[in-house]
This record gives sequence, C-alpha cells and structure tokens, in this order.
Amino acid sequence: MELKKLTEHIWYMPYEEERDRPNLAYVKGTDWSLAVDAGHSACHTKDFYALLEKEGLPLPKITVLTHWHWDHTFGMHAVNGLCITNDITNRHLAQWKERLEKNGPDDFFALHGSIRKEYNGNKEVIVKTADIVFTGELSFDLGGLRVKVMQTEAPHTDDSTIVYVCEDKTLFLGDAAGHEFFTGTKDEKLCGKLYDTIKSIAPEICVEGHWLPVDTEDTLADLMS
Repeated sequence: MELKKLTEHIWYMPYEEERDRPNLAYVKGTDWSLAVDAGHSACHTKDFYALLEKEGLPLPKITVLTHWHWDHTFGMHAVNGLCITNDITNRHLAQWKERLEKNGPDDFFALHGSIRKEYNGNKEVIVKTADIVFTGELSFDLGGLRVKVMQTEAPHTDDSTIVYVCEDKTLFLGDAAGHEFFTGTKDEKLCGKLYDTIKSIAPEICVEGHWLPVDTEDTLADLMS
C-alpha cells in the first residue's frame, strides 16, 4: 500500500476491499493538518500514519469522522490529536461502546467477514467517543487552506458529515452516497437532498469512502441511478 497525492494539499491511503478499509485522507495547510476518518482499527490507523511518516508529513492534529460505522471510526483510540464528530455520530459511538463493554465483541464480529479479517489474531476492539462534538457546520483554516465540515442528510446513515477542502475543490463524502448498510436500500428523497447539497458546494472532485476519487458528475450520476 502506498500514499497517493490527490491535489496540492491532499494525500490519501486507498481503500481496501478485503478488510473493508475505507480511504483515509490527509489535508495539509501551512500551519497544521487534518485527517478524514480514523480507520477500521488501531492497526489501520497505524498503517496510515506509517505512510505519512514515510513521506515526511506531520501527523494530523485533528481527525474528522464522516459517520459512525466501525470501518471509519473504531481506530479513534489510536488517533494522534483530537477527534471531531457530529452529535448523532457521537451518540452511536457511545451506544456501541456500552454494548461492547457489556456484551463483548462477538455480535460485532458476526456482522461481516471483513470485520473478522481486520481483527484476526485476537485484536482488541476499542470504541472511543469524540473529543469535540458539533452540530451543523464547522470551518477550519489550516494555514492558506480552508476546510468546511458539514452535517448533511444522506441515504447511507442518519449521521453523515461531509468535508470540503475549498482551495482544492475536493469534497469527502465518506459513505454518504451509498445505500443504507443494514437494509441495502437507497432512499430516493435522501438521495435528492444529498444531490442538491453537492451541487450547491460545486466541488470538482468527490472522494467516497470505498471508491476512487472521481469527477463530481460521476458521483451525482451514481447517486441518482
């Protein structure tokens, strides 16, 4: 696995299907840096950081979570700096934290084979809640680089957050444009709302959690298909 440079200020560690690892992104301004999503496990997070260090990039000071699903968040306890989620995401994480502490990881492992592959060798499952919780929208200035973090309605979950890197015209969607994980359905009304949100932002590049970065029109067409 190698770190790929997407734009002047953005690098990413590509997704992996076998262990259902999503893209992990790194955004660097002149003053500090930010990551998008924390990874499936501590091992995933550490693999990402090793690639950053290999390229001489400082570890992120803040990590923004796109939604609560384990492949994007259960590496939070291994993250450098602070983690940010919206309030709904944080509630989901708190529920999973309590569930795992009470019942153990067997129900979690039973959800999907990719989870068992990620946690083979008796790796510990640790769920952490966020350091910073927001509602609505946040903006960051990384030093010559503006980043907008926005809560949005979307078909995949009830807690989607999207991340827009303004100067690089790149929008990180997490899995927002995908079907609802547990039912496999894709609500037409929510697809339309996310479509309108993306159009209003007008990015040039869209990055979904488990796919290659593409032109925005490709994402919009897939969303409404």
